[in-house]
Amino acid sequence: MDVIYEDEYIAVVNKPPGINVSGNEFGTIENALLFNIKRSKKKDALIKPKPVHRLDNQTSGLLLIAKTRNTQVNLGDQFEKKQVRKKYTAVVIGKTPIEGEINIPVNDKKACTSFKLIMTEASLKFEHLSLIELIPITGRTHQLRIHCYKTDFPVLGDNLYKNENFILKGKGLFLCSTQIEFLHPNTKEELVFKIPYPTKFDKIIEREKRRYGLNFYNY
Repeated sequence: MDVIYEDEYIAVVNKPPGINVSGNEFGTIENALLFNIKRSKKKDALIKPKPVHRLDNQTSGLLLIAKTRNTQVNLGDQFEKKQVRKKYTAVVIGKTPIEGEINIPVNDKKACTSFKLIMTEASLKFEHLSLIELIPITGRTHQLRIHCYKTDFPVLGDNLYKNENFILKGKGLFLCSTQIEFLHPNTKEELVFKIPYPTKFDKIIEREKRRYGLNFYNY
C-alpha cells in the first residue's frame, strides 16, 4: 500500500480500487494497515489503526487513518463539523457545464456537491467524456456517484448506478479521492495532501478522442 504520510498520530494512504475499507472479510484496508504502517508509541495507541472515513470498494485515493484513540475522536469530530475537506477527480459520460452545484437529496437527506470541469473530449462510444473535479459539501453514502448519475453525467465504470454502456470491462470505476485537508489532531496545523489521478483517466479519454477522430476521418 502506498503510504503518503505517517507520524505517531495519523497516516494517509492511497487506497487501491477493488478493496473494501473495512468489513468481515480478511482482505480489507483496515487489516492491511497492520502490515503497512507502524503502531504508534503513544499511551493511547490503537491496537489496530482505524480508517476514519470510507471510500467505496471501487473508488481509489486518499484515506485518512487514526493511530491513537484521541486522534480517532478528534478526526471524527472534524468530520462531524465539516472541517475535513475532500476533492475527487472523475471521468463522467457527457459534456458537463463549466462548474455548478448539485443539490439532490440522498436517502431523503440533504446532499450537496460542487463540481468544476477540467476538460471534455469527443468520444465515439459515449459522444463526450468529461474530466471533472468533485467536492462533496455533505458526506452521504455514494453521494458523488448518485449525484453524477441523477444529473445525467454518470461516472464511467459505475456498476452500481448503471447502464451497461457505462461499463468498460476490466477498467473499473473512474473515481478517485485526490485531495484531503484537515487539522492535525495534535499540532493543530492545517495539512493538505494531494495525489495525481490515475493514469487510466487520461488514457481512456485519449483513446476515445483518437477513435472518434479516426471514425470522422473515415467518413
